[in-house]
Amino acid sequence: MKIKDYKIYPVNTPYIKPNQSLDILINNSFNVLKNGDYLIISETPISLSQGRIIDESKFKESLLSIFLAKIWSKYIWGYILGPIFKIKKRTIHNLRHLPDEAIAHKEVVIQLYGLKHALKPASEAGIDLSNVPGSFVSLLPEKPNDVAKHISNSLKEKGKNITVLIIDTDVTYELFGKKFTCLPIAIDGINCDYGFFGYLLGRFGKIRGHTPLGTSEDIDVDLAIDLANIAEEYQESLEKHFDTVHTMKKHFDDANSNDEVTIEMLDSIVHTPAVILRKV
Repeated sequence: MKIKDYKIYPVNTPYIKPNQSLDILINNSFNVLKNGDYLIISETPISLSQGRIIDESKFKESLLSIFLAKIWSKYIWGYILGPIFKIKKRTIHNLRHLPDEAIAHKEVVIQLYGLKHALKPASEAGIDLSNVPGSFVSLLPEKPNDVAKHISNSLKEKGKNITVLIIDTDVTYELFGKKFTCLPIAIDGINCDYGFFGYLLGRFGKIRGHTPLGTSEDIDVDLAIDLANIAEEYQESLEKHFDTVHTMKKHFDDANSNDEVTIEMLDSIVHTPAVILRKV
């Protein structure tokens, strides 16, 4: 496939499990890569390989997490602020139908990232509920720049000189010439860790696209965002693209009639944790 001025090559792998090496991703990309290519990797397989997953069912609810899930997100954002700020209809629908498990999710965000992230109605602190089993969620990867450099160096040792980007689907905004994201981390040139306040500011700014979290070398911020957008556009075209926990559960409910997604289910399909972009 070609998008804009880039040819796109998928890197397919089995499901990368918690604490599993990223060697499968490196090996499966090696034969396709050419010098000068960009290897764009989604954040979740990086987090899984680092073991950055937690079981939300182990977190005890509080009055604050109950309020944030049952009142703040479901009703105030789902019925009042969401329509006022013209957020996506799909997001409004999901907010209005938040399950009881959302309480534990809010508690996780409160304890790990604080109130400014928990106040965000959805996609808080980049915590990913999709592509993980059961009541587990994955946190953003640690030191994504170091991970990107490690992957780049591993490929360089094999004779491939390429640039690695680790990206998240959460949005980067621009307002008065400043780029910012709600996420706790981002590459240099994007102000980060704005949480709920970034979400509000973003309503008045321009959406630039998806957020690069780490790079193997310094590159122009606008280029990094463009590359992230192209990679995500390709991902969204895939049949098995689980952009939210709802689409993931719908796929496996339809196929297996099971209320809980298991590692075996996730391992039963081909995953595309990365794509190669080549300038043409």
